[in-house]
Amino acid sequence: MMLSPDDFASASWELVVRVDNPNEEQKETKLRVSGDLHIGGVMLKLVEHINIRRSEELSLLKPSEDYFKKKKKKDKNNKEPIIEEVLNLENSPTVSGSPVSPGLYSKTMMPTYDPINGTPASSTMTWFSDSPLTEQNCRILASSQPPQSPEALAEMYQPRSLVDKAKLNSGWLDSSRSLMEQGIQEDEQLLLRFKYYTFFDLNPKYDAVRINQLYEQARWAILLEEIDCTEEEMLIFAALQYHISKLSLSTDIQDFTSESEVDEVEAALSNLEVTLEGGKAESTLEDITDIPKLADYLKLFRPKKLLLKAFKQYWFVFKDTSITYFKNKEVEHGEPVERLNLRGCEVVPDVNVSGRKFGIKLLIPVADGMNEVYLRCEYELQYAKWMAACVLASKGKTMADSSYQPEVQTLLSFLSMKNRNSNSQVASSLENLDMNPECFVSPRCAKKHKSKQLAARILEAHQNVAQMPLIEAKLRFIQAWQSLPEFGLTYYIVRFKGSKKDDILGVSYNRLIRIDAVTGIPVTTWRFANMKQWNVNWEIRQVAIEFDQNVSIAFTCLSADCKVVHECIGGYIFLSTRSKGQNETLDEDLFHKLTGGQE
Repeated sequence: MMLSPDDFASASWELVVRVDNPNEEQKETKLRVSGDLHIGGVMLKLVEHINIRRSEELSLLKPSEDYFKKKKKKDKNNKEPIIEEVLNLENSPTVSGSPVSPGLYSKTMMPTYDPINGTPASSTMTWFSDSPLTEQNCRILASSQPPQSPEALAEMYQPRSLVDKAKLNSGWLDSSRSLMEQGIQEDEQLLLRFKYYTFFDLNPKYDAVRINQLYEQARWAILLEEIDCTEEEMLIFAALQYHISKLSLSTDIQDFTSESEVDEVEAALSNLEVTLEGGKAESTLEDITDIPKLADYLKLFRPKKLLLKAFKQYWFVFKDTSITYFKNKEVEHGEPVERLNLRGCEVVPDVNVSGRKFGIKLLIPVADGMNEVYLRCEYELQYAKWMAACVLASKGKTMADSSYQPEVQTLLSFLSMKNRNSNSQVASSLENLDMNPECFVSPRCAKKHKSKQLAARILEAHQNVAQMPLIEAKLRFIQAWQSLPEFGLTYYIVRFKGSKKDDILGVSYNRLIRIDAVTGIPVTTWRFANMKQWNVNWEIRQVAIEFDQNVSIAFTCLSADCKVVHECIGGYIFLSTRSKGQNETLDEDLFHKLTGGQE
């Protein structure tokens, strides 16, 4: 039977969201949706029902055929993948009748948000206090999954190149269209993922579910090598996973909120007092009247062809967003060897704590590509200070910014986790081994070591995190994930206008990067801050972008629809501008225009 547009819009059916957990009975949530409701609208409804704030950070991803590749080798008739499903969504048959009963999720249990700061008006547990079933759902979503067996990990698809990673991003759904319009069939599985890697505040009191979902996405990105890390970093992630899995067996969701159970009125008064006073007095004057600087001896190396990696020592001065270096300290007020402007550069850690290597790799944009510079520090504190300064300078901020000291402390904390503590406690723990170490590292890493050797190294790293409470361990895992050089980059295979070969386009929260598809080396970086405008020629599916200084680029996307790239860029710009202190209330019209393809 043919339906008119009006009939189609008025028809409705139930969308069933299935929450899977190996240790719990499967739970379902039903959403009443209609033909005119696009995915963005479904997302808003969904996150309200499962207690996840910041719906604009999320999107739906249809797994690519590569996800099923290994599984098909064993059973051609079984298309169900062993994947890190956050949530399974299925379309149930169209049904008629009254909307779904509000018994499971009544309006009285919907979270109420503070109109000023966007945080819920009450703690997580009070949202679910009226319904034991709903509280159990929250507990499932806030609890991490048990470790997968090494055999299961080996069956999962692992991207081996930037091209493989680009193919994984072909399945992002269009937020401005419905599931049915995009060919999603009944019982088809989708992944609920954090698409935009710029996260707003993570509050343990309100975000138990959101923090856990971020942790799970980060955990699987590490295990399946969707993001690169060193072996030393892999062991840190393994130690945190081991610690979290142990605590998860005995920690209840109540523990997420009990750590900060401060009287809410008293907390609100304290926040008001800080706001009225303008923060800490000792830092306020410094921010306004003085921009701090760093000055110390560091080593520098510039890579050249047919030249061994030889570092040479100079006297470095870091002020504002620039680094100036001299032959020695005595000539600091004379003519420098060189001045490096770090605004808009790429900052990559080059660290091996056990080898006492504390390096910083700088990729500075120039007219014909990237200027590559390596700095080498002598010890942890020196590295943390200079690295934090470089990261802020790349964003156009100075060390006077309030985020400088927290960034230094985060780096120091991450370095401390990498320190190996080989002692008798590790030896005794090996005698009563209660873990399968291959469950906590990628299959490729597991193949390099014998089981006992791998367990010993994980337990050594675990000594540095053994005292962390559960929620702090998850946050530390997320922070470590965010500190990786490749974090936040979404890859696409593109063909630039005028080019005869394919390139990789990396899209991040603040920049676009053109990457050589063969070597994986960045060629050119364009900052969103320098973007004047962009548009899409929908007839030829070409994205065109104009930057300052008469720089313009145009490309077609080969690994995904250009709408996906357009939505990704628009979403990042939207979230980046909101994170700079603009109104926290979601401007749905603006977000829909940015992600829905309207010019």
